[in-house]
Amino acid sequence: MARASSRWREYPCGNSSGPKARDGTGADAFPSRRTVLELPLITLTIRHRTTYRYHVPVSLGPHRLMLRPRESRDLHLLSSEIRVTPDAAVTWAHDVAGNAVATATFGVMTDRLIIDSFTVLELYAAAWPVFPIAASAISYPFRYADDDWTDLGAMTVQQYPDPAGRLGDWARGFVRSDPTDTLSLLKDLSNGVAAWVNYQSRDDEGTQAPVETLARGWGSCRDFAVLFAEAARSLGFGARIVSGYLHNPDRTLAGTDGAGSTHAWAEVYVPGAGWITFDPTNRSVGGFNLIPVAVARHIDQTTPVSGSFVGMTDAFRDLSVEVAVTS
Repeated sequence: MARASSRWREYPCGNSSGPKARDGTGADAFPSRRTVLELPLITLTIRHRTTYRYHVPVSLGPHRLMLRPRESRDLHLLSSEIRVTPDAAVTWAHDVAGNAVATATFGVMTDRLIIDSFTVLELYAAAWPVFPIAASAISYPFRYADDDWTDLGAMTVQQYPDPAGRLGDWARGFVRSDPTDTLSLLKDLSNGVAAWVNYQSRDDEGTQAPVETLARGWGSCRDFAVLFAEAARSLGFGARIVSGYLHNPDRTLAGTDGAGSTHAWAEVYVPGAGWITFDPTNRSVGGFNLIPVAVARHIDQTTPVSGSFVGMTDAFRDLSVEVAVTS
């Protein structure tokens, strides 16, 4: 027998159906705010199934599940449930970024692993949000407060090598003047990603380095998100990667071939406004159609499902993911 670490990971981006995740948890931490916020309210149901199949029974190692959406002022969880087949002991914890992480441990061998996630939520979000940026940060460049800079920490540091400075040079091309409007700069940078890179869904593991994405001129939503976040960091901004779901009822957006899918985007911290959502894949600002599940410094930290198995090295057969986001 050989240990085959699946680290078979299910990556966010365009997973809605076809080849490619039960502890029950509910939530009512945030009371209804419809009359308080006066924002559009939409109730969404998310069904997410990940299936691993093996040629022969294998012993499953612990599997890490990041499937529970992040609650906030704009997102209210009505119910959230995870079911695992074969039966597993499921424990919950929060990681350093405050993401809900479930760990499933198994006691039997199996030739199939099925992870089902069912979520019902209310999403309050404006399609055209107004961001109350602090006066000190309206114009770029600006200086973060010392406490903010300390707390942002690694979120301000580029995570991929750029020895020739190509990414930084590319990002500085969007700085039109000195000083320049901060929000306009970030919007131009996000739109610039979509203008420079063609969207191409891909099911293979991993994420391209930003300079690789620039050189190739194509990428998936996770490549778009990483390129934007790293470019923002090169300009001195604090940025983080977000994985979750895209609600696309009109089926007009990139990143999905149906009404909803897994998706990746980014957020930039701007004083006064806080974390501002940018989806460079669809050239959008704000999260009116996005359901965040995990935020992190690096996209590998936001993988919806990851784990390992012990068995023959050729035991793995295939992985499939089915996602539906409906209203």
